[in-house]
Amino acid sequence: MPYDADKTRAMPPVGPGGTSSEQTTKIAPVQVDASTEAWPSEEPDSNEPTVTAAVPGVGFPAAEAATEYMKPVAPPEPQPEDSGVYGPVMIEPGQDEAQPKNTKKKALIVAAAVVGAFGLLYGLDMLVSSGNVPRGVTVAGVDVGGMSHDEAEKKLRDEIGPRLDKPVALKAGDVTSELDPKAAGLELDWNSTIERAGSQPLSPFTRVTSFFTSREVGVATKADDAKVTGALEALRPKLDHDPIEGTIRFEGANPVAVEPHEGQKLKAGEAVGAVVANWASGNPVEVPMDFTPVKTTKEGVEKALNEVVKIAVSGPVVIKGEGKDATLTPEQIGTTLAFAPGEGGALNVTPNKDKLAEVTTPQLKDTVKQGKDAEIVFEGGRPTVKPSVDGLDLDWDKNLQPYFDTLKKTDAREVKFEYKHTPAKVTTEQANKMGIKEVIGEFQTGGFAPASGVNIRVVAEKVNGAIVKPKETFSLNKHTGPRGTAQGYVEAGIIENGIPGMAVGGGISQFATTLYNAYYYAGMKDAGHREHSYWITRYPKGREATVFMDGAGNSLIDISFTNPDDTGVAIQTIWTPGSIKIVLWGTKNYDVTGSTSGDFNPTQPQEKKVNKTPCSASNGAPGFSVTDTRTITDRRTGQSRSESRTVRYDPQFKIICEPPPGG
Repeated sequence: MPYDADKTRAMPPVGPGGTSSEQTTKIAPVQVDASTEAWPSEEPDSNEPTVTAAVPGVGFPAAEAATEYMKPVAPPEPQPEDSGVYGPVMIEPGQDEAQPKNTKKKALIVAAAVVGAFGLLYGLDMLVSSGNVPRGVTVAGVDVGGMSHDEAEKKLRDEIGPRLDKPVALKAGDVTSELDPKAAGLELDWNSTIERAGSQPLSPFTRVTSFFTSREVGVATKADDAKVTGALEALRPKLDHDPIEGTIRFEGANPVAVEPHEGQKLKAGEAVGAVVANWASGNPVEVPMDFTPVKTTKEGVEKALNEVVKIAVSGPVVIKGEGKDATLTPEQIGTTLAFAPGEGGALNVTPNKDKLAEVTTPQLKDTVKQGKDAEIVFEGGRPTVKPSVDGLDLDWDKNLQPYFDTLKKTDAREVKFEYKHTPAKVTTEQANKMGIKEVIGEFQTGGFAPASGVNIRVVAEKVNGAIVKPKETFSLNKHTGPRGTAQGYVEAGIIENGIPGMAVGGGISQFATTLYNAYYYAGMKDAGHREHSYWITRYPKGREATVFMDGAGNSLIDISFTNPDDTGVAIQTIWTPGSIKIVLWGTKNYDVTGSTSGDFNPTQPQEKKVNKTPCSASNGAPGFSVTDTRTITDRRTGQSRSESRTVRYDPQFKIICEPPPGG
């Protein structure tokens, strides 16, 4: 190839000399005949010196001079088809550059062919599937992808339709139930369900992936949220439950573990959406719930059962009392155990003091002695102190732990119980020092019916001799307790909603009115009372009271007073078939007078028809207001004070008796 000086390329310096342009050295062009070998074929004469010239700038710093080496440098072995020319390579323009261009051209042709084929397939796919449900679409688990809308609707009606009238299974936490879709107003919208699948996607990627994936679109439902909510609320009693802590129950003497369960409550708002979205799926609908955790665990309950309770009831326990023993059976022992959540999911087992006393006392009752408070008895019309008696009782606080320790044993299951003396609440000495020596207030009423008289007698016997210590408050309902047939009370007249009626314990209000006036004149402090709704003529206006307890013995209306002095007060009751008198004894410190205003603010009665028996017709009476004023003078200081109370009485209905319905 002829040499062209203009096409000679400069080789940059190589080596530590860097790339500075000042170090660039041109290598003179070399013309080599094709027939001439690049290197001598014979070995050089070893006797002749060989000089190798180092070219500045090639492998050496430019500043260094050429260095001569005495040892010859052997040329590299020629490779096959090697031209034998070494050094810079001269490339003719266009000679080797054509090959990359040809490669690029071929690649572009192939790519264009692929794109064209893909476009052809894409267009064909669009043409074939036009108007159909997209591939991979499922509705409520039914595959309708690639079908026409009519075909898809038919398939959905065939497979989903039969489900729509069946109850919808619900799973709510640990509870399952069923929902009536008709009652909940659920109806499937077929056209909208097909439309929800959407039109054919234009994205090539989406169309390709649809061959390998599926997409659930769900059903479209016509629903009335109010009806769905109502249907779910109707199921709430089945779905909701309070948390249940782990515990141990007994079947006779056999202890049984009760596993803990967290509480749950229906989240109605979220549940509506879940039902509407999934009711036609054919699968149970997961209903959202709010959960309340528990403190115990199943493992904690099992540990308490096996390590404590089973041993505790493994046999009887003997309790040794003073001169007599008691034996508790395993079944009785079980009733004395109490259970409560502990730390880390544990179930704590403790003895119950009240239950232990309940099963033990009947067997040891002869070893205890009931204490009695000092009483005021009235002999010869005057109060006399009846001495108090101290009691002897089992010391439950001291006996509880030794008893529980005995339950942990498998043999020698005996325990010695200790006793304690219980002094009377009111001792003889205290009663004698109370200054109960004279009448400080009294009052008497009469005119009650025989049945009411029975109840007044029973309550009078209960109250007679009661002592009210200094600064203490006396409550009639607390003192008597329940007033039912078991206590000797009978059915008698009452006032209910402004109308006369009958109830067990009726007539006690007359006793309450008598008591109120007795402590009114004794100078005691009123601690609470309530007047009747309308005035009863045998009672003083503005100075009367009513009381009421329900059938369970709960106090609903009470009367009470407080003893303000440093001396005690004793209550004496004197009953006859026609009257009740209450006398308060103590130290008379007050002189009391009372005055009542005239009636004011009158109101006229209204008619009221009564169609039940018994019914007593009445002309009624007007209502009015009245003010009562009590003036108290302290004998010790001579000072006086006044207290006023205004009472509003309703008019008494004009009762018109009518025949009972159907009578």
